[in-house]
Amino acid sequence: MTDRVALIAERLQTALTPDVLDIIDESLAHAGHVQTREGGHFSVQIVSSAFIGKTLLQRHRLVNAALADLMRQEIHALSITARTPDET
Repeated sequence: MTDRVALIAERLQTALTPDVLDIIDESLAHAGHVQTREGGHFSVQIVSSAFIGKTLLQRHRLVNAALADLMRQEIHALSITARTPDET
């Protein structure tokens, strides 16, 4: 697990107490892109009761809020799949 993945996991665990959290560092697939120097590319699959009754946009906002300070330098791109426990 990279330092960036550990940071992302820590923030999401604290903010959303997920039942399932899978973070994939896809940065190597983007090697050579200028923006890669400014942060990594990540895919997050998260299942949390915090998403119950929330729209897709609201779910993404919750994830982005938990990672807001990391978006400035550590994260360049983030793909989010956010589900409730009933949706798995």
